Amino acid sequence: EAPLVEAGGGLVQPGGSLRLSCVASGFTFSDYWMSWVRQAPGKGLEWVSSITSSGGGTSSADSVRGRFTISRDNSKNTVYLQMNSLKPEDTAVYYCVRPRFLTSRPLDDDNFRGQGTQVTVSS
Repeated sequence: EAPLVEAGGGLVQPGGSLRLSCVASGFTFSDYWMSWVRQAPGKGLEWVSSITSSGGGTSSADSVRGRFTISRDNSKNTVYLQMNSLKPEDTAVYYCVRPRFLTSRPLDDDNFRGQGTQVTVSS
């Protein structure tokens, strides 16, 4: 198992900000790259952003680049997603993902995911 507990979601107006966090336990956090993915109502999983094990490298989907920032604190076993300039289309359940294997891809079905945190962007 790879328990992951997300927090920080909520209701926010368009243009607002939220900071999601994901606390990991049960594995050596600093060994793994981590990701955030999301699922909007009625849609499939969408990759949002990933960060290398050291935190030295990040990548993000075109839809969020320049607005969302992924980061991590290995001393706290925590990965974050700072979300700015939120849009209604960002409404989704956001999941923290740990790859099952270091060669896994963020959307692979057998990855470990938390229970998710709901983000709703609406006026």
